[in-house]
Parts: sequence; structure tokens; C-alpha cells
Amino acid sequence: MGGNGASMPGDGRWLLPEGIEELLPAEARTVEHMRRQLLDLCDRWGYELVMPPLVEFTESLLIGLGPDLDLQTFKLTDQMSGRSLGVRPDITPQVARMDAHSLRREGPSRLCYAGSVLHTRARSSLASRSPIQVGAELYGDASLAADIEVVSLMIEMLRVAGVGQITLDLGHVGIFRSLMEHLALPQALASDLFEALQHKSEPSIRALLAGAGLAPEQTAMLGRLASLNGGREVLAEAATLFAGAPSGITDALRALGEVADAVSARAPGVTLHFDLCELHGYHYHTGLVFAAYAPGQGEALANGGRYDDIGQVFGRARPATGFNTDLKALLRLARARPVAQSAAVFVPHALAASAWDEIQRLRAAGECVVLGLPAEARPAHCDRELRPVSGGGWELWILE
Repeated sequence: MGGNGASMPGDGRWLLPEGIEELLPAEARTVEHMRRQLLDLCDRWGYELVMPPLVEFTESLLIGLGPDLDLQTFKLTDQMSGRSLGVRPDITPQVARMDAHSLRREGPSRLCYAGSVLHTRARSSLASRSPIQVGAELYGDASLAADIEVVSLMIEMLRVAGVGQITLDLGHVGIFRSLMEHLALPQALASDLFEALQHKSEPSIRALLAGAGLAPEQTAMLGRLASLNGGREVLAEAATLFAGAPSGITDALRALGEVADAVSARAPGVTLHFDLCELHGYHYHTGLVFAAYAPGQGEALANGGRYDDIGQVFGRARPATGFNTDLKALLRLARARPVAQSAAVFVPHALAASAWDEIQRLRAAGECVVLGLPAEARPAHCDRELRPVSGGGWELWILE
């Protein structure tokens, strides 16, 4: 996977833009095998496959998901309507539109998808600008059971993809949001605190709080928020710290505990980690947020969370929770166990006419059959050869 750089004249024409990759046969075979496995898994869990378009009008593609997604979107002008189009940087808002407007179902709706997306800039030094996104979304149910279901499906998906050791990072944007509403801080200060917490910069947090005019216990709450990450003990520590805080924080801590209990029961080998100032996707997430990591991987392999009411902009406010992963990121972990090319039957070109019916019968039965060209040598992955039998008929010879 690779081949990056700016376009060059002459012999540099084969170069691809930075962060844009091609998949050669072995990689493409592994990715496609994985894609089929993951979508089959979603199907067994009751998630229906949808296929949103590659481009949409920007006002529907980007609405409700904040400025970050806007900056990640390649835009162009539709030559038919004159309106602005966007190449999708994320499939989630498209599926939300389909649930709210195209399907308009009552009650829970489970949808899954797989497709390429495009980013103007890579999200990290290791990330692709053209991920192949696979994910699942559950609409129409606001219960914690729905969150637990999508977290469980995400873990199972990573296991099917071959990720052996998984660390699940759990957070809840309701903690920070409830604190901001309770303290009624000026917007500028709240924004600065948000940035400092994102970077877990305790000196910056202390400096911001020093002149905020807060009560000592309020300063303590915000000052310690950045350090509330670690194992299950973090929840107990937070319960003590936020004993006098708004009920929204208590509800968020209880939700984190229940999700952790369910994951421990369903997937006991998963390591749990809590980060109570995890604010990824804060501008559109409304509750639980989660991410999955593997040893030696600095970037999350999959992430998701609750994003209620995103469908309101399409005419229906619906509870929503879901996650996605990138097949190209999973491919890096699968390199040690690539999917082998299928063994095949070779048919010499001289038999093309006489053996055609038998060739088609073998293919219909699931065999890979390579019909040789006039000057073609037998490909290495062909382990059998079709040969005529005296008196009529055909047989498969096992090749050494």
C-alpha cells in the first residue's frame, strides 16, 4: 500500500498524491476478504447493508457535524445544477440522512455500510487520505442497551478482522458538557478550556482557571478532569470528585460503569480504559464515546459514539449510535496473515473450444479456472490441469 508524492513530468507520471494508495492483488484480495467477512457479520447481527452515493450536495453532506468535517471535504461544482457538491469524507451523516428521510421507519433501525471516503488532509501521519470505511449505525433507540450493542459489534468486528488484543477506551461527552452548563462560563473561556483538555495540558488548564473566579471546589473539578484516565478506579475517583456536581455527570458515570460491566461479561479478554475528558467529536456526539486500540498502534482502529438527533436536519430527530473502522488500517495488522490466492485449474489454450462446456461447469461449481492464452505458461497458483480422457470426458490432473 503506498506510492506517494507530487505529480512529476515524464517518468514521474505513475506517482500518486500523498496519502492516496493503490492496492495490488495480494492486498486487494485481503481487504476484499475482510470486507465480506465484516459485512456478513453485520448481517448476522441484523444490520442491513446500505450504499450511499460517493458525492452529495454539501448542505446535506456536512450539516450538523461541525467545522472539522467541512475542512476534510473536497468540494466541486455540479455542472448540471450549479450547486456545490462534496466528496464524502465520512459515511455516517449519509446513513443518518437515509434513516431519517429515505427509510422513515418507526422504531429501531440497524444499518451497515462499506465504501471509500476521501479526506483533504490525513488525520494523522499514519492515516490514509482515502480510507475504506466500514461501519454500523443503530437508529431509533436511546437506551444504553443500544450503545452496548454497537460496542459489542465493534469488538466482534475487530476480532473477525484478526485483532487479537483489544483495548477499549471509554468516555462520555456529557461530563464536560454538564460541567460547562453548570458553571455557565463565558464562551471564550469554555472554548479555551476545551482546547486545553483536548491536549491534556494541565499547566494551561490551571492558568485558565486561575482568573476564572470559580469556587475552589469548582476549580478542583475542572483541574482534575484531565488526569481522570486509567482503569476502573477512575470511575470511583470521579464519583467522589463530582459528588456535588450536576446529575448529568452522575448519569454519565453510571452509563460508563454499565457499559464496562457488559463488555467485561461479553468480551472478557478486552482491556478497559477510561478517559473522562475524551472530547473527540464533541461538536456532534451527545453521550458515550468509545475507541478501540491494538498493541503497537498509536491510532484508534475503530471509534464511535452516540450522536442523537442528527436526523433533525433531515426532518426527523432520531436517537443514534454507531461506529466505523478503516479496512486499510486493519490491513496493516493483517499483513502477517494475508489471504492466499485461490488454487486454480489450468486449461491449455489448445483445449479452449473442446473443453469450454467443462470449463464453465467447473466455474459454476466454484472452481477458479484459468484458460491459457496461446503463449502463456501455466500460472504458479494452478495446482491442477484439465486433461481429456481417452474415449471422451475430462479429468483433473494434480500437478507437482
